[in-house]
This record gives sequence, C-alpha cells and structure tokens, in this order.
Amino acid sequence: MRVLVFGGTAEGRALTAGLRDLGARVTVSVATGYGLEALAGLEGIEAVAGRKTAAEMAALLPGFSLCVDATHPYAVEATENIKAACKQTGTPYLRCLREESPCEGCLRVKSAEEAAALLEELPGNVLLTTGAKELPAFSVLDPHRLFARVLPTQEALAACQEVGLPKSHVIAMQGPFSQKLNEALMEQLGIAVLVTKDGGAAGGFPQKRAAAGALGVKLVVISRPRETGASPEEILQMVKERMAW
Repeated sequence: MRVLVFGGTAEGRALTAGLRDLGARVTVSVATGYGLEALAGLEGIEAVAGRKTAAEMAALLPGFSLCVDATHPYAVEATENIKAACKQTGTPYLRCLREESPCEGCLRVKSAEEAAALLEELPGNVLLTTGAKELPAFSVLDPHRLFARVLPTQEALAACQEVGLPKSHVIAMQGPFSQKLNEALMEQLGIAVLVTKDGGAAGGFPQKRAAAGALGVKLVVISRPRETGASPEEILQMVKERMAW
C-alpha cells in the first residue's frame, strides 16, 4: 500500500513512522526545509520538499492508494489544495487532526485581524507567536509595542521587516519552548499580552498558557478553523484494517 502524507508537523512525523511500521510505502511531502528537518532520522520513507499548488499535488498523487493531510491545523489553503487534488485524481483522502487545547480565561478571536483590533483596546507590549504569515494583520498597530517570535528563516525575517518591526523586537528561535523560557522572555520584554494560535501540545500551547497564567499576562488565542477528520491513532487503525483486506 502506497500512502502520500502531506506533513511537516509533529503528528505528521509520528503518523509517517506508524504507517511505515505497518508495512506501507510512505512518501512525505513538506512545504519547507524546516519541515524536511523534522523528518531527520526517519528511515525507510521518501521525502519531497517544496510548496505545491493543487495542480502540482494532483500530478504527485497517481499511484498512491491513500492521501493523508497532516498539515498544520491553521494551514487552510494547503488543506483546500490537497482536497481539490484528491478529488481531481479520485484518491481517498483522510484529514489528520491535532487535539485541541482547553483555554479557560483566555480571549478567543476568529482571526489575526480580529486579534489586532482587540489589541488596539489592550495596553502594553505584545508578544506575537502566531507565525510570520499572520504578521501583516498586526501592521495597523504601533510596531514599537510588538515583539514577534518567529522561526529563524529568511522568509520569516523578511516578513518582520516588511511590517516595520525593529530588529530588536524580532526573536528568531526554533521551539519547542518550556514554560520557564516563555516566562523569562516575557519578563525580559515586559509583555502584557501574548497572542498565539492553538497549536496543541505539539505546538507548545500548554507551556505558553501556563507561562501567561503565572505572570498575569493576557492570553489572546486565534481559534482554529472548524474541520472534520481523525486522530493519528484512528488513521493508523483504518490503514491497518484496510491492509488486512
């Protein structure tokens, strides 16, 4: 059984390893070199890197018995392209879901734009941990009160520059981050508001939530898009049953 996994996430890596261990021939497609690094040490799989359009995904799919979408919970465009490619090629599609996090007392918003509007009403320095792609939404705010923690990539650094963030307000680091590190960073920068997405345990959300709570920092969370799918464990069970036919 040949399976194509669109991944680059922690659960995508675990799912890929599980599929390989079941005896499936697995190919993983990741969008970036960072995603490729996440597969380091995972033997017995084929990996391809580079962002792909729906047409390019469709060209990759022939010959595969199943396509698993294990992209990030907020990668809406990627998921829509994968679905379109699978529909075009008639390839069975499964969406791998990341478990959502409880967040009592946090301020939930639907988008980065809504978060930016809320920040106009909240005083103090802001730590943005939403990813470089969301930074343009916050360009309406005074850049001198914004601090952005992004991946140490040229693309992310360029995004920070484009929205006018001072260089001293850019924290280019690769996670995961502990609660203590999050606390130390926010204390050092005098952060009053932390803005994040619900990346789940794999994205370090529990550590961010705990750090904000310990310091009395307001936590603004951009809610996930609503979607249906299955957990990694459920997908592995489905594949195991299908391979036994």
